[in-house]
Amino acid sequence: MLGKITGIEGNIVYLKLNINLEETPSIIDLYVILEDTHRKFIGEISDIKNNTAYINLLGEFNNDNFIFGVSKKPSFSASVKLISKEKIPYIIGMPSYDEKRDLYIGKSPIYENVDIGVNINEFFSNHFAIFGSTGSGKSCSVARIFQNLFEKKSSIAYKASLLIFDAYGEYHSAFKDLNTKVPEINFKAYTTNTKDDSIPNIKVPLWLLNVDDIALLLEATSRAQLPIIEKAMKLVTIFAKEESEVIKNKNDIIARAILDILASGKAPAQIRDQIFSVLSHYNTKDLNLETSIYQPGYTRPLKQCLLIDNTGKIREMELLTTFINQFLVEDVELSLPDGSFKYTLKDLYDAFEFALISEGILSSDKIFDEYNVLKVRLRSLVNGDYAKYFDIDKYQTRDEFIKELLTIENGRKAQVINFNINYVDDRFAKTLTKIYSRIFFEYSKNLKRRASIPIHIILEEAHRYVQNDSDIDVIGYNIFDRITKEGRKYAVMLGLISQRPSELSTTALSQCSNFLIFKMLHPTDVEYIKQMVPNITADVIKKIKLLQPGTCIAFGSGFKLPSLIKLDMPNPSPSSNSCDISSTWFIDRR
Repeated sequence: MLGKITGIEGNIVYLKLNINLEETPSIIDLYVILEDTHRKFIGEISDIKNNTAYINLLGEFNNDNFIFGVSKKPSFSASVKLISKEKIPYIIGMPSYDEKRDLYIGKSPIYENVDIGVNINEFFSNHFAIFGSTGSGKSCSVARIFQNLFEKKSSIAYKASLLIFDAYGEYHSAFKDLNTKVPEINFKAYTTNTKDDSIPNIKVPLWLLNVDDIALLLEATSRAQLPIIEKAMKLVTIFAKEESEVIKNKNDIIARAILDILASGKAPAQIRDQIFSVLSHYNTKDLNLETSIYQPGYTRPLKQCLLIDNTGKIREMELLTTFINQFLVEDVELSLPDGSFKYTLKDLYDAFEFALISEGILSSDKIFDEYNVLKVRLRSLVNGDYAKYFDIDKYQTRDEFIKELLTIENGRKAQVINFNINYVDDRFAKTLTKIYSRIFFEYSKNLKRRASIPIHIILEEAHRYVQNDSDIDVIGYNIFDRITKEGRKYAVMLGLISQRPSELSTTALSQCSNFLIFKMLHPTDVEYIKQMVPNITADVIKKIKLLQPGTCIAFGSGFKLPSLIKLDMPNPSPSSNSCDISSTWFIDRR
């Protein structure tokens, strides 16, 4: 017996100790059992003051089965004693470890040689978050957990699909040799480093993107910009065709824009200037300012038909209208690309140019400026370094593209696919992660057997990408929020790894069911965790600030109760070590 219960307040039991604390090893953070006549309660000693122990009630014990939470308080006559070490695994450990059911995480730093794990279904069938400040051992621990998953002795997670979006390219070294340890497990890598020929570049099949993806790619800022994106994408179905068909449809678009100007009723000088502007920017070999217009007895270039006579009128208005009308083709109902044909950034850019004049947009400077900024960004993309990521030789369907991502050259399954996004800026990296996540989410939604191919999207430095940004205002949703709300039913799960949880999307974080929290010091982040993470106690918050590197507090649906875990070092480690300043600075004197 440790002592006698002297008070119960809320979830705290006050125990007057009857042991000599000076002759007893520290009992703070140890578990105790409070036995009543018909019930056994489990608590944790959180503090000792004036020979009184403060015990947090955690749950109940029933036939070696620990149940978190208490529905009734113990009586004052309950006996209180430390739990025997043999019973500890039933509370925080794995009393009957099953390779297919359980995953070893690490060891208890409180109870020697007690392994702590998690139920694989409870952990990996839910979204999870791993937080920790720089230097807390977060990256090493993430690598160790996944190494544990794939290095089981008798069971192989062959059908697992972990897509790691690697912000610094540090996980490559931790997983590249998985196949040498477990021949059935394969690692595959992609990079944004266009100068590294040893690893294939990340590729984005433009034809698999939808209107929302293009809006994100071009950094659209309002819903009013979506119609022009949609129009441009519909025109792509023309511009990706044979050249003669393209020119015919380009002529039609230009002709309709000119006819709208001619019929606008504006002053002749305005009409002339607008038609000059259209044909200066948008023209074909058949329809341009120098196109010859034939009339009995003479021929003149189109631009001369726009001359204003001494009465202030465009004398050849009727001739010009008749000539332009011959370029009209029968209206064709255009549809958005369905991924069934290949097109390029250049095709999309051409379509954007003609989309700008197809709806009479040139008649409004304000609307033109709002739409034209998208075309300018697209032109920068076409002519910039990032165009390489869209340069793909062969056409693939969405399913073929995903299958290639998830397999290695010999056709065998790849379980870990690492996307090194270290060589692009944060804005483009965010767009890449969103596009890939949306493609995988839509793929999983359309599987014949729902949830038959589990996919885990692991986002390192998730606060850079999973944010409370403007997506919901522009396209109506944030793909990461949607995945966290709907992904479980389709077996698409997010793993959010971050050192700044306060910058994460509140919706995405609220949908996470399991948490591994390493040392956190920033008061904003600590307070945010306190407010956002379910069932977190003040005692856990206090411990977060004092954790050693490689030690975390784990809690959520996969854990029986919040547990302190010391993780093993990964082998090999990720490339996440801090710079060795002393070795770099100093040289020996000669």
